[in-house]
Amino acid sequence: MRYPDGGGLTAQGRAKREAVRRQAAGWFAEGVTVPEVARRLRVSQTAVYGWRQRWKAGGETALASKGASGSRCRLDGSRLRRLADALDEGPAVHGFGEDQRWTLARVSDLIARMFHTRYTLRGTANVLHRLGFSVQVPKHRAVERDEAAIASWRREAWPAGKR
Repeated sequence: MRYPDGGGLTAQGRAKREAVRRQAAGWFAEGVTVPEVARRLRVSQTAVYGWRQRWKAGGETALASKGASGSRCRLDGSRLRRLADALDEGPAVHGFGEDQRWTLARVSDLIARMFHTRYTLRGTANVLHRLGFSVQVPKHRAVERDEAAIASWRREAWPAGKR
């Protein structure tokens, strides 16, 4: 699962987990058993065995957070802001006139045109998620739909049927 910061946890969340691992390191030094450390910290024994192995190899510093996982976004903050502004302008402004929907393929094409950087559709979805966009499915409505008739039915016929 991807998150806006690209690593699954915020810096605060990573620091909290690192503190838990450092607490475990203190207990390893005291000779506390792995099952007991797992019970005290309410984590799996498998995780604690891994921490202990890293602690034995490199000490407490080996348990430090390595930062956000995954690859870095190829678009820096200013480019991401420019992309968000371009998306807010709508597809028609950027030459997509058939309908007014952004698709992953269109956004990927827009990124390539604006920044000369190619993304796969999945990578484009990750960039959009990072910007706070979510998947939206447009409502399909009949061309013959009469909004006035629907409004009057909701006002008059529907309440009568509820009684």
